Amino acid sequence: MGVVTTMDPDSAQQPQGKLGKDGHTLIGANLGARGKHYVCGSLAAFTNIIVTFPIQKVLFRQQLHGVRVTEAVRQLQREGLRHLYRGLLPPLLQKTTTVAIMFGLYEDFSRLLLHHAHGSGAPELVTRSVAAALAGVAEAALTPFERVQTLLQDHRHNGRFNNTAHTFRTLLRDHGVRECYRGLVPVLLRNGPSNILFFGLRGPIKQQLPDARSRMGHMANDFVCGGLLGAALGIMFYPLNVVKSRAQAQVGGEFVPCHRVLMTVWRERGGSIVLLFRGATLNYHRSLLSWGIINATYELLLKVF
Repeated sequence: MGVVTTMDPDSAQQPQGKLGKDGHTLIGANLGARGKHYVCGSLAAFTNIIVTFPIQKVLFRQQLHGVRVTEAVRQLQREGLRHLYRGLLPPLLQKTTTVAIMFGLYEDFSRLLLHHAHGSGAPELVTRSVAAALAGVAEAALTPFERVQTLLQDHRHNGRFNNTAHTFRTLLRDHGVRECYRGLVPVLLRNGPSNILFFGLRGPIKQQLPDARSRMGHMANDFVCGGLLGAALGIMFYPLNVVKSRAQAQVGGEFVPCHRVLMTVWRERGGSIVLLFRGATLNYHRSLLSWGIINATYELLLKVF
C-alpha cells in the first residue's frame, strides 16, 4: 500500500529556509523538519477555537442537559455576552497542545516505527495506525483541560468556579490530582480509534477530490477532506463525548464506570437513540467547520514554514 501521509505532497516540495514565490521568508529551517508539525498543528487549533467556541458552548449544553438548540442558545443569551467566552482558556490551551501533539507525535512515531519496521515486512498501514493510536493516548494526558472546560461551561457551577486557575486550584486542593482526570476512560476510547481513522483516511479521501491547480484549490480540498472526516468521526464517537461531559460535570464522589454513566444517561432520556444523540446535528456542523479549518490551516502553514 502507498504511503499515507499527513503532509500535502506540494508542501513537501517547498524548499525550507528560503524565500517563497510571494517574497515571504520561510522559517522552516529554524523550526526543523520535526518541530514544524507541532507548531503548525498548534496554530491551526488556535484559529479553530477562536472561531468555533460559541458553537461548542451551545453543543455542550445539549450534551449535558439534553435540551434543544434553541433552549441552549436562550441559556447563553440569559447569561449575557460577558459569559459567552467563559471557559475559553482551557480549550484554547488544551486544543492547541493536543492538536500539536496529534500531528507532531504522529509524524515522530511514524518515523520511528517505520525505521524499526524497515525490512521486517510489517505493513505500513499497521505501523502508521499504531503511531496514530500512540499519539491519541499521549493527547489524553491533557484531560484536565477538558475537565476544567466542562465545569466552566456548566452554568450550575457559575458561582463556584471563577476562572481556569481558580478551578484547577479548587480541584487540586479539595480532591487531588485524580479528580482532574475524571472522564479519562471515554477520552482514551475516543482518541486512539479516531486518530487511526483520521490519519488512515485523510490521504485516500483527498485523492478522490478534483485536482487542485492553485493554493486556494489546495486549501479548499484540505478543508473538505478534514471537514468530512471530522464530521463523520464526531457522529461516530458522539455517545462517548456525552458520557465524558456527564462524568466531568460531577465534582467529588464516586468515580462511576463509563458504562454505568452511559446507562444512566440512557435511562434519563427514556431509552431514546434520538435523545442520546441530541446535539449531534450541531456537533456534525461544528466538526465539519472545525476540522476543515484545522486541516486547511495546518497544510497551508506547512507550506509557509
